[in-house]
Order: sequence, then structure tokens, then C-alpha cells
Amino acid sequence: MIILGIDPGLERVGFGVIRREGSQITLIDHGLIQTPRVAITDRLVQIHREVLNLIERHQPHAMATEKQIFAANKTTAFDVAKALGVILLASSETGLEWAEYTPPQVKLAVVGVGNADKKQVEFMVTKLLALPKPPKPDDVSDALAVAICHAFQSRIQRPA
Repeated sequence: MIILGIDPGLERVGFGVIRREGSQITLIDHGLIQTPRVAITDRLVQIHREVLNLIERHQPHAMATEKQIFAANKTTAFDVAKALGVILLASSETGLEWAEYTPPQVKLAVVGVGNADKKQVEFMVTKLLALPKPPKPDDVSDALAVAICHAFQSRIQRPA
């Protein structure tokens, strides 16, 4: 099973593509979609196109995103929600299965503790994927953590 994990944002969208075969997970690709400071509509078009390109290039079986929880900055929350909307549109247009996980669900799946900090998540992502160094920036590490979470969750929910 190939899984595309996404950490949504307007300025930066982290992505990670992994393969799960039985209990083995391996890295296929990871990176960042960065949008320039232009009109929001242009940024959303770029995010949509690049996510469609990722889907076309890697042919994932599922996409997973982290549920966004914002308490303080409502403007940021709205912009991230818009970006998530075009990401989900790409998923829908291609018939790609989508799942969403809360930050504590991701941390629990990856680290074993629902209130783990970012460094612990980054460490476990690096270890689980046998990477020579931690993926940077945090958006990429978070996207890979979401993909790993889905790999573990989907394994529990149904056989590979």
C-alpha cells in the first residue's frame, strides 16, 4: 500500500510518500510545496496542481492529513482550511481514499504517547523510515508522521 501524507498549509505544504508491505514501511518520496507571496487564489491553484502531480507520479492508494486544530490565530486557520480544501479536491478528483487524524492520534501511532513533542515525533519518523538524518523542515516530518499513522491505522482496520 502506498500512502501520501500531507501537512497542509498555505505557504508550505509538507508531503511524504511511504510504502507499507506487511509490517515494513519504507520511504518513497518527501518534500515541500512552497507558494510565493502572491494572491491566495494563485497559491491555491499551485497547491492543487502540485498535489495532483504527486498523486499522478506516485499512484498512492490513500491520502492522510492531520486534522488542524487552531485556538488563537483564526486568519491562519482559514487560510490553512482553504489549502486543505484544494488538497481534498485533488483527492476526490482522482478517487483517492482520504483519512484524517488528530495530532494526538498521530503522536500515539508514531511515538506511542499521545502528547509527545515534535522532537520525539521527528526522532521516531527518522528511525521508523531508517533515514540518515531527520527530514526537514517540520512540515515534511509531520507529513511523514501522518502517513506512518495511516499505515499503522489501516493495518489495524483491515489486512494489507
